[in-house]
Amino acid sequence: MSLYDDAVLVLKGYEDQPDLRQTYLEHLEAHPDGMWKACGDGHITASALVIDPSRGRVLLTLHKKMRMWLQMGGHCEPSDDTLAAAALREATEESGIAGLTLLPGGPVRLDRHHTPCAWHLDVQYAALAPAGAVEAISDESLDLRWFAYDEVADVADESVVRLLEATRARL
Repeated sequence: MSLYDDAVLVLKGYEDQPDLRQTYLEHLEAHPDGMWKACGDGHITASALVIDPSRGRVLLTLHKKMRMWLQMGGHCEPSDDTLAAAALREATEESGIAGLTLLPGGPVRLDRHHTPCAWHLDVQYAALAPAGAVEAISDESLDLRWFAYDEVADVADESVVRLLEATRARL
């Protein structure tokens, strides 16, 4: 199965945010290249909120290009077999944490936002940090920092706050 086919199946199985989910599916139907950065009309991206429930905190990255505190994530790559694998790869690369595991149950949220390269149709997961996880900053970040749940709204935008709320509801 291709990453495109996986994305369609994941989105068809996602039961929340029906209007936005339909927008994603229509985008893929209209754009066979809609998984890739090269699609100038927008593309599917995959992200993951790295969370440490035992300590009530999340790891955010100060994104180098966007200059905002965000969850880990980005563009799909040809080596990604599934959206979940893309989200986990991005979270691992950007956090430096080995042994992350995705929260079961598929995507936590969808979030469509404009970036300097195009519209991102982000499929958002949550990744559980293993006990004793130690982060390591990547070249895509200006900073990497753990924030208590109640600090997130002070540093991040509404999309990250909604992702945290949805993740905590699923825990």
